[in-house]
Amino acid sequence: MDTVITTNSEQETETLGQTVGELLFPGAVLLLDGNLGAGKTAFARGVARGLGVTKPVQSPTFTILYAHSGRLAFYHFDLYRLEDEQELLDIGIDEYLDDEGVSLVEWAGKFPTFFTMPSMYITIVRGQGEDVREIKFSAGEERYRQLLTELLARS
Repeated sequence: MDTVITTNSEQETETLGQTVGELLFPGAVLLLDGNLGAGKTAFARGVARGLGVTKPVQSPTFTILYAHSGRLAFYHFDLYRLEDEQELLDIGIDEYLDDEGVSLVEWAGKFPTFFTMPSMYITIVRGQGEDVREIKFSAGEERYRQLLTELLARS
């Protein structure tokens, strides 16, 4: 199941992320992709807010992972600086993905053969206009299709 939702500002992108965060369940994995400046971190800030995270959320580009506490643990990864799948294993990403928290992985598209677990794949691209974003959600497994159906009902 695929759908595209368009946002017209950074705030709308965050609000969409927040709605997703409110709908997430233990063990959920969100795989984000998009060019630099596409809005991945803005979306992640919203997801964190929807999970009840109260601390500021920023891109973990230089640290690879920020872990936050909320309704569920929130693991925010940024894989931009990693080069190969062995580095993913070296940072222990598989342990987080198997956790009961929520994992959000920016730049997941760099490692398409690694992320084979049930997940929702989200691609963010710039639309027509400086602040317009087209956010494509791809949900294969039933729990993620249900989440997407509920998201569309709320949008």
